[in-house]
Amino acid sequence: MLTAGLFVVHPGSNMSARLYKKVVKEKEQIKNVQANVIAEELQDNIEEAESDSVAPSINLFDLLNDYDDNHESEQYDEPNEGDDGLMIKADCHVAEGSTAKKKSKKKKKKNTKSGLKSHHPKSTVLNVNSKLLNAENELRRIFGSKVVRQFENANQSGTSNRGCGGKRRGYAHRKSLLASPSEHWPRWDGSLSMELLESRSGYHYFRYVRSASYIQAQSAFEFSKIIDDLNGVASNLMHHPYHIESLLTLADYFRFSGEYQMASDFIAKCLYALEYAWHPMFSPSDGNCRLDYSHETNKPLFVSLFNNMRNLDRRGCHRSALEVCKFLLSLDPTDPMGALFCIDYFSLRAEEYAWLEQFSEEYHSDKSLWTFPNFAYSLAICRFYLENEASLKERAVSLMKHALMVHPSVLKRLVEKVPLNDQAWTTITKTSIFTSEDTGIPSVDHLIRIYVERSYIIWRLPDAHKFLKDAALQVVEALNHDSAEVDTWACVRKEAFTSEKNEYGHLLVSDFSDSGNIFPPEDLENLLMVDPWMEDMEENEYQGSHGRVRGSRELANRSPLAMLLESILPWVHDQPQEDR
Repeated sequence: MLTAGLFVVHPGSNMSARLYKKVVKEKEQIKNVQANVIAEELQDNIEEAESDSVAPSINLFDLLNDYDDNHESEQYDEPNEGDDGLMIKADCHVAEGSTAKKKSKKKKKKNTKSGLKSHHPKSTVLNVNSKLLNAENELRRIFGSKVVRQFENANQSGTSNRGCGGKRRGYAHRKSLLASPSEHWPRWDGSLSMELLESRSGYHYFRYVRSASYIQAQSAFEFSKIIDDLNGVASNLMHHPYHIESLLTLADYFRFSGEYQMASDFIAKCLYALEYAWHPMFSPSDGNCRLDYSHETNKPLFVSLFNNMRNLDRRGCHRSALEVCKFLLSLDPTDPMGALFCIDYFSLRAEEYAWLEQFSEEYHSDKSLWTFPNFAYSLAICRFYLENEASLKERAVSLMKHALMVHPSVLKRLVEKVPLNDQAWTTITKTSIFTSEDTGIPSVDHLIRIYVERSYIIWRLPDAHKFLKDAALQVVEALNHDSAEVDTWACVRKEAFTSEKNEYGHLLVSDFSDSGNIFPPEDLENLLMVDPWMEDMEENEYQGSHGRVRGSRELANRSPLAMLLESILPWVHDQPQEDR
């Protein structure tokens, strides 16, 4: 007999083995169909829950005053009864599952209307494209693999002669995500490692661990730093070639002396050593690996990544710089290096406009990103380029006007820094709202200086210049009819930044500048004197059977100390031009 769609076989009935197998097979097929239907209904409910959780596109400037309240309400909202409509038991019939699905949809809609929010999936906005962390991959995309390969072959042929005359032979290093190791770099000495501290809430927390040899090198470095002996730092690197603090110190020296390529080489060695020490579970791709900046051993990675980001910007590799910035921001949510105040610049330079808008919506911060000067202006110009493709700029103009009202002191600084020489700017900057360069709020003034120093070059483009001018003229016209909005936006600014102290004073404006601080050679020489013993040691070390070799680089107008430290590096080609 057939009951509820299933065949029931009476024990006493005479049934052949073939018929029995057929009944059992049909029974299993019916169970599989029911299981598939239940699984499909569960998947539909989950997809609907996720679609209901997507917030509508709104202007965040209208919610500045309620941002903190809404943020707190999200933490304490509790579900109403019946929120378990998504829970479907596996032993329910198909009809019961269908009924539960309808009830779940109705209850989900009620909860959405009442302001309750469903569970948000983990954001992937800080996931890093590992292939783009290395600038060589972006250079291949820009110039082509053939051009980059020819350049690499030329460099390799220029340094291949170092194998002659008893010189150091090259060593084949393993591939690196963050740097391109040179074959003349020494072998990794294993002086650093990384340990997993804990895993919680979907994140893995790590810490760098120093070996006994590294601790010894660190002690020598600290002693050299106390007595202000840069030669001691260089000597420390000869015995411990991958001591990160010594490499960073010499990188700063070469940067201040204008030797940017040498500084970049030192930073690359830092990144190579730090990457070699990574834990097997540590990966920049997923954005779920954390390093607490408060641990002293973790700080060198932050400094190295930030300096590498600046080097990539100087080379024009803005896409790689963006990926490094995302990696840096994902390591510690407190953002000790201020990556949040340059990530918008790199995304605009890399033309990642859609990603920047996604980041502004998904990234969680103590303050709304729209209240920061850099995001207020960058999101406006971002929307301008997105709408420019469709010839619609209404929302972009509205965002630009809001940015000018919230942070009007940015405009005068931009006019002077870019510079903007249109006659209309003279009239605009004489308007009362745009006359002052300071807001009276230390944190805001500091962030404005950082933004102008970092992103002024974006406003040199003619279309961006015109867009800014048109929006500024509309603001001036609107204030002529109603000047009360000035006080309204001033209140918004004060509510967003309530502290009377500079909360971002640890961030130096010069670190966000594309023009490095170069000290004259005489100042560097007065700062640290060259040790004659180091000069004699270098002469003896590089004295070969063919006599003393001469440097092939131009020596005029170069710091003697910079040339001395440069000669210490084993991968520097120093053979005369006629011997190549």
